[in-house]
Formats: sequence, structure tokens, C-alpha cells
Amino acid sequence: MTEEIIIAGFGGQGVLSMGKILAYSGIMQDQEVAWMPSYGPEMRGGTANVTVILSDERISSPVLTRYDTAIILNQQSMDKFEAAVKRGGTLVYDPNGIVRVPSRDDINIYRIEGTRLAAEAGNPKIFNMIVLGGFLKVKPIVLLENVEKGLAKSLPQRHHHLIPMNIEAIQTGMNHVEKA
Repeated sequence: MTEEIIIAGFGGQGVLSMGKILAYSGIMQDQEVAWMPSYGPEMRGGTANVTVILSDERISSPVLTRYDTAIILNQQSMDKFEAAVKRGGTLVYDPNGIVRVPSRDDINIYRIEGTRLAAEAGNPKIFNMIVLGGFLKVKPIVLLENVEKGLAKSLPQRHHHLIPMNIEAIQTGMNHVEKA
């Protein structure tokens, strides 16, 4: 099994963190992992994306132009990466700020209203974990117990008390993702 993923959105949406947690989760599951972030010099508010590859075999290169899955969090990323999803692949997106919804009929498209759900929960910082949960529901490539271990690895010790809240946000996303 090899899963090649692009996660893309604005800096500050937790794009790189989501990729890092997914990468650590793969490591906890004894998978081969590549994590390659890319972001503009402005960081917060600028565009950011991260490529994550999880595989049972050695990974030859982290540089990709086509992806099994795209997790899209803004319109600029939709415009750039929708066409890069492989035929039969998966696109997961948050509709907040998306003016042109994905229109391909040769991929699986899912919506997760992470922005709305995070706002309703009173905590916009859990947005990325809600989206990650939606992705993991449709593509269960890592076990939730390994995501919890991945969170413990990627979060500083002083933030470990937030792990249960993050797991709850992931479960919220799992319960609210829908086929578009």
C-alpha cells in the first residue's frame, strides 16, 4: 500500500501540522514515510502545502506531480491541485471560501465542513483535526490509536493535555464527512 497525499491551504490553517501528524502516525504504524512541506515567505495567510507519502515499501522520491489524495482548504489550492489527483483518487475539501466546487467525475469527492464545525465547537484551532478526521474516515490508512501516538510525537510535551480534544475533533470529522 502506498498513499501519496497533498494537503493544501492558507498558512495558519494547520496544513503543515496536519501533514506532520499524519506522517508521525504512519511512522507509529511502521510505515515508510515522506513529509515535504512547501510554503511562501509570508507563512500565515500565504499559501502552504505539504506532500505526505505513506507506504509499506521504500519511497524513492518525495517529489510528486500526481496524487492519490488531495485535501484542499482554499480556492487557490483547489485551482492548483484538483487536476493533479489521479483518476480514481480522492479529493476532500472544506467548502468555506470555495467558490468553484470540484467538478471531476473520475475521482471520489468528499466535503467536510471543518470551519463551521470548529466554530460551532467554539475552537477554530481544531479545524485541521476535523478535516483530518474526515479524510481518515474515507481513507483509513492509519489507525486512530496511531494518530494519537502521532499527536504525542508531534506536539510539544506542554500541549499533550490537548490530545484528547484533538482526538475528539478527529472523531467529529469522521462523523460529518459526506460524499459531494
